[in-house]
Amino acid sequence: MSSPSPTNPSTAALSVRPGRPLSGAVRVDGSKNAALPLIAAAAVVGRTVRIERIPRSTDVQVMLTLLQEMGYVLTNPASCSDDLQPLEADKVDVTAPSHPTYAPDLRAASTIRASYYLTPALLQASGRASMPWPGGCSIGDRGMDQHFKVYEQFGDKVLIREDGYEIRRATGPADRVTVDLPFRSRGASVAAVLRAVVAACPLTLRNPNTSPEFSAVLAALGTAGWEVRPGTDLISLTPPVTRPDTPLAWEIPGDKIEAATLACAVAATGGRARIEGVVGADVGPMVAVLRGLGILVESQADALHVNAAPRTFTGRPLRAVASLDPAGLDADFEPPLMALALGMPGTHLFSDAINPGRHGNLLAQLGRLGATIEPLTPTECRLTGPQQLTGATVEATDIRTGSALLIAALTAHGTTVLRGLDQLRRGHADLPAKLRSLGADITEVSP
Repeated sequence: MSSPSPTNPSTAALSVRPGRPLSGAVRVDGSKNAALPLIAAAAVVGRTVRIERIPRSTDVQVMLTLLQEMGYVLTNPASCSDDLQPLEADKVDVTAPSHPTYAPDLRAASTIRASYYLTPALLQASGRASMPWPGGCSIGDRGMDQHFKVYEQFGDKVLIREDGYEIRRATGPADRVTVDLPFRSRGASVAAVLRAVVAACPLTLRNPNTSPEFSAVLAALGTAGWEVRPGTDLISLTPPVTRPDTPLAWEIPGDKIEAATLACAVAATGGRARIEGVVGADVGPMVAVLRGLGILVESQADALHVNAAPRTFTGRPLRAVASLDPAGLDADFEPPLMALALGMPGTHLFSDAINPGRHGNLLAQLGRLGATIEPLTPTECRLTGPQQLTGATVEATDIRTGSALLIAALTAHGTTVLRGLDQLRRGHADLPAKLRSLGADITEVSP
């Protein structure tokens, strides 16, 4: 299965020029961060699963390719062909193979971080998961130690190699397993619940991740008959009493990060827009920050209304501190907020200890546009706005740096050329097109 881009991502670039305030209505795609664990969950529930609202981002397409390499049958429900055409589909039926591929070619797993979500499916198929180290954005050390400890709690054996790792499934049935996470890791939380599905055993998960992306996995397992008792500090899962073979239907929630990015772009240009397809509660911390800056934001069940046209900024300092706490600010909200804050009066503080290498990417690229940002530590910085930015050639070194640069470029004097679209497309099917639909002057060019 291939996933071609409209142009060669290694040569494509964007030309961005400032213009009128963004306005109109736009709908976000399904969330990449929710799609990846849901696809992995579909691989272990033992029933055909129709997954709807699949985003056409590169990372998701790679994940679907990996399932096919493992022998899973993927079909487009609306297509007469059994050959999945990923760039044309937002619905995919996932069916487990009758004869799993025991030694699949998973070299593509090294290109995305979320490939580790497929470990439970490999253990289910053959009792062994041999994987390369995951890839993804280069934003600092995001080790897998907590993942490995989860598998060890199930009695599995973990082997570390220079080029990857191997998990060997424990023999014999498992009783109730208790996993106590030292911090609210989304990856480790997903690993725990999917490993419990494979073991068909009850699970107690303490200090779980509480993000909407992880909650979507719990809700999906509930439709498969698992008894899920969610809580802020403890989650309990119990296997279904019966195992029907009727198909399931899951829908990927709207991309809260894309919604937040669009909201910041609208605010930065002094515009007004309706951003549809996202649950308002999922972007609650972002909404609170925008309101603190004096930007009018109305949060609804399935949309955001952003109105920065009055330009009644408060001048209050912004504190964007990434956190895994239940009411904390998602780390991926920080980059678009930093781009927005460059045009906001006040002295603003930013911190992201979750992704310790992100500031190294982001600050350097914003600096090319003339931004003055003071590093306080490797993961903390501050800036005083408003600042005047000037167009330049910049690089999307990772997904969120790319989206932040788009926001900053919309307010810079002159033309900005943004390279590295392959990174941006890993997380968004076409974020520039959504901005263009709101009136942004963005065109694709050769760098």
